[in-house]
Amino acid sequence: MMQAHGMIIRENIRTMGVQMYEQVVREAYTLRNNSSINDTGGAVDVNMSEVEMADVHKMFSKDFIKMGGHWRPSDCVPQWKVAILIPFRNRHEHLPVLFKHLIPMLQKQRLQFAFYVIEQTGNHQFNRAMLFNIGFLEAMKDLEWDCLIFHDVDHIPENDRNYYGCQNMPRHFAAKLDKYMYLLPYSEFFGGVSGLTVEQFRNINGFPNAFWGWGGEDDDLWNRVQNAGYTVSRPEGDIGKYKSIPHHHRGEVQFLGRYGLLRRSKERQKMDGLNNLNYYPNITYDALYKNITVDLSPELAMVSDY
Repeated sequence: MMQAHGMIIRENIRTMGVQMYEQVVREAYTLRNNSSINDTGGAVDVNMSEVEMADVHKMFSKDFIKMGGHWRPSDCVPQWKVAILIPFRNRHEHLPVLFKHLIPMLQKQRLQFAFYVIEQTGNHQFNRAMLFNIGFLEAMKDLEWDCLIFHDVDHIPENDRNYYGCQNMPRHFAAKLDKYMYLLPYSEFFGGVSGLTVEQFRNINGFPNAFWGWGGEDDDLWNRVQNAGYTVSRPEGDIGKYKSIPHHHRGEVQFLGRYGLLRRSKERQKMDGLNNLNYYPNITYDALYKNITVDLSPELAMVSDY
């Protein structure tokens, strides 16, 4: 009941406009293993104007980013290996804007990272959670990553001290979003940008696959994390501020069955997730990311009665 009430509050907040932007507070991090984020400056100058992907390629053409978006610092031993997973459908104008802001931030944080864009095709409603599960399975074929960042394509961090390393996981990075007037919609809110270690994600059996359409899958992930005994952390102060690129859901409808699934979240956790997922990917490579295209349907993740 609390989560259902919380989601109603969130959807009310979604309709509210942004009235002001606040000054971002700076915070220091202390890292080990010869890696540092001392070059981070705090507040980021966010520019959400559209930019061509070709221009973003030129911006980073001398940064030694390997095909598929793999990068690691050459001047230190990175403390963490981080896979950034981005669920995607029909947001081609948003992707270069995200890369333009996120790549410099991750480089300043001296992380080893790669981007995975998991793109849904076909006629079924968007399934953000299933795309994340597929992205995880494909990313783990490339490298033994330490953690995963589950990142919406339209969320732009406003502070480069919002550290994407794997400490303090599970972590909800996007704690203050401009379209919610920089307020946390409800205490269990876990959407936008979140992260778990590889071990944690496997332990909770990943995301649920049963959420078709808009809403609910991030609340179910919160339940899974709590059921496993983990505690979610968030950035302190205003470091967790994000701007959201304005957009419409473009035909995506709210998933009306989400409340019923959330009520049975604990029962479903062991049988709906990484362990019941089938998929058939088409994989291509861009200079800045690995693209995993999949045509999704409910038959790819069937759940027996429980």
